[in-house]
Amino acid sequence: MQRRLLLTTVLALTALSAAAESPVRPYPSSASRIGGLMNISIVDRTNGAELPIYRHRGEYWVAGRPGARYAIRARNAMGERVMAVMSVDGVNVVTGETAGVGQNGYVFGPRERSDITGWRKSDSQIAAFEFAAAGNSYASRTGRPDDVGVIGVAMFRERRPEPPPPVVTPYPSRDEYNGGLDRERRSEAPSSRGDARAKAAPPAGSADMAAESSAGAMARQSAPSPSLGTAHGRRETSYVGKTTFERASSLPDEVIRIRYDSRENLVAAGVIPMPQRWPRPSGPSPFPGSDPGYVPDPPARY
Repeated sequence: MQRRLLLTTVLALTALSAAAESPVRPYPSSASRIGGLMNISIVDRTNGAELPIYRHRGEYWVAGRPGARYAIRARNAMGERVMAVMSVDGVNVVTGETAGVGQNGYVFGPRERSDITGWRKSDSQIAAFEFAAAGNSYASRTGRPDDVGVIGVAMFRERRPEPPPPVVTPYPSRDEYNGGLDRERRSEAPSSRGDARAKAAPPAGSADMAAESSAGAMARQSAPSPSLGTAHGRRETSYVGKTTFERASSLPDEVIRIRYDSRENLVAAGVIPMPQRWPRPSGPSPFPGSDPGYVPDPPARY
């Protein structure tokens, strides 16, 4: 049995009823949550909005805003407990170790949802997740800059107790009168009982991993701003308790990987499409008020 943390955070987060509108629609869809065993999303704590998740070349991306605090929102979609080992920039968010799937994590009850808002400092405090320049990230400042820019969640089902062996009821002793009929019944019984046991047996085999293959590091030759990482932000109150959890398998049942960077860098890398500008028609315009609403240049000096 392994000791695991049961998430019971009491930090209240105020979610606004509407997120700020963006002039660019994610493609091919504007998903904000991903995952099977658990629904995972990234929340901008400034306004409570779930950030759009962009899919590009087989990977998931979110656009962060330097200086903004964020949370990893996780909802258990199952009717049983699930353990989530979480990492940010390659660092375990509970223990601070270089992340591995066999480490400590958070245990979520059936259908439970909670926001993981920072690096766990104690049973009652966290240091807030905050988007910052990669060089100011917690991972970089602790000498681990290689995996800055990625959020990971490895999910495990709980081991179920083995079912008790079936109780075999002995057949009544036969007498000479119906001995032949009893022998015929006994010859048929084992196969039917064997079928029943086979149908009731739990499926065998290791858990199927849902992690997608990595597309490799994205080239940033055209990145207009420094890459983002996650800083060790200010202390906040957040309570957890301890529980026990035995994994059904040493391998995760599902792995979610979300990469992140600034919006400018994601546009430059082709993850987010460039804003579409309407061509200016020659002659009179049928919609003159629909020109892009950007700041015009000042009049030329004479």
